[in-house]
Amino acid sequence: MKKLILIALVLVSTQSFSQSLLQKFEFGLKGGVNVSNFTNANFPTDPLIGFNAGATVAFKFTDNFMVQEDFLFSTGGAKIKGGKLGTQDLKLSYFSVPIVLKYRTNSGFYAEAGAQAAFKVKEDVGGLTDIKFAKKYDVGAVGGIGYQSKIGLGIGARYVYGIQKVFDSNTLVNDFKNNTIQANIFYVF
Repeated sequence: MKKLILIALVLVSTQSFSQSLLQKFEFGLKGGVNVSNFTNANFPTDPLIGFNAGATVAFKFTDNFMVQEDFLFSTGGAKIKGGKLGTQDLKLSYFSVPIVLKYRTNSGFYAEAGAQAAFKVKEDVGGLTDIKFAKKYDVGAVGGIGYQSKIGLGIGARYVYGIQKVFDSNTLVNDFKNNTIQANIFYVF
């Protein structure tokens, strides 16, 4: 009888613990527009418009302070001006994983900062997809602001500052880096 009562207590406490732990997580979907460009390039560039889309998960330490991780398909790159071929779009597609610390006020406004690792999925230089100049991964610092309503719908803006050289080439002056401004809408359930 004592064993039966002990097992029942363990099951009830485990279920209560798992429910309270699950309430500390937020899951959601997000998507938006990217405006990317290169910094420190030794040739003229213009911004390139792209997009990002994916999922987000956050673990709440308190009602206001959390750590958030996103899993995004995201585009980057720039329009390269001049040269023998004229203006060319250099499009880089990544699977990006930003991890940020986020502070959200009781009214829903938030600020976030952290880091991002991105893994190259595709490279497109002026319509040619068999050219491989860009490194297989990219690393950046992330900062942003936004607003999340009580029903989970929100908007946000982020800046991703590339801290690693984009290209692995001996023929280019290759100290330029990806920089991206993102504007997103999201829904957390």
